[in-house]
Amino acid sequence: MIKHVVLFKLKEFENEDQKAVVRNKINHALLALKDKIKVLKYIEVGQNYELITASCDICLITHFETLSDLEVYRIHPEHLKVFELIKANTSSRAVVDFEF
Repeated sequence: MIKHVVLFKLKEFENEDQKAVVRNKINHALLALKDKIKVLKYIEVGQNYELITASCDICLITHFETLSDLEVYRIHPEHLKVFELIKANTSSRAVVDFEF
């Protein structure tokens, strides 16, 4: 099995309410992928409660049977739609993929 972990840092927003709306929109869009991409075996999305400037805001954890399945996920049209939403609203991301 492959675990795919991604951390996202949101862009700066005018206020916390606006940031919360974007965070929830991303959360919902990511979780909806479970019903749209068959190779996605597990998905979890966490929102950071620590509001330290240096920390990330969102953590995505997904599981795949193989690296090939992860690649199918990466190029899947539904994932690419969510990726565009995330790209428009984040300033950085970090990714780790490992076997478990």
